Amino acid sequence: MITLPNECYYEIFNNLQHIRNFKNLFSCALVNRQWCRITIPILWSNPRHHFFDIRLIEILLLTLNAEEQAQLDPFKITFPSHPKPLFEYTSYITSVDHYLYNGVRNWIHYKRYEINIGREIEEAVKCSLIAMFLRTSKSLKDLNLDEIICNPIILENLYKNTTVSSVDFHPSVYIADDCKYKAIDGLVKILYKSSTLISLKLNSIKLGIIEIQILLRALDKNIKEEKR
Repeated sequence: MITLPNECYYEIFNNLQHIRNFKNLFSCALVNRQWCRITIPILWSNPRHHFFDIRLIEILLLTLNAEEQAQLDPFKITFPSHPKPLFEYTSYITSVDHYLYNGVRNWIHYKRYEINIGREIEEAVKCSLIAMFLRTSKSLKDLNLDEIICNPIILENLYKNTTVSSVDFHPSVYIADDCKYKAIDGLVKILYKSSTLISLKLNSIKLGIIEIQILLRALDKNIKEEKR
């Protein structure tokens, strides 16, 4: 049997992802260690609707560090007792979108937390997970954020991040003005510091002319630097 270089295997397996043949791609990961090491990063690169799976949410919770877990301490959340994953799965993720937030809601519903604190738990879990993605992912490019961007930990980690190139900010229509302006101020600082962030989408948010001009100037700077 002819042995192919890893680069060839990667192209073959990656093509299975493009045609959305995840079942066969997963089977490839079970053949041997070599195929597994090549396939796992591909499987985890863009989870999308797989974020709905509460088992995936529990795997992600295992990856939280002490600071990220501390945000959940007030809610007495019981973390999964499984051993830590063999692979650093989150380091392969390139995109985090709204499917993650739906998955967190599914997990909270599954755990049957009290309705009156359900929203608070949801925000805390989302915040901890996003902070963890920003800390651990070596390939994260696209990030979908809502009001949790106002959390100092999120802003700090996003400020330090050097891989994210696109942020989709879609707050609730009921977002408080102080949170909105805090988010815009944080995004402006991030844009001026990070030359990798060249795409910013704002959804369901009203801004004044001054705020728009400030954001456009910062974004324009990054786009010009990217073209050099």
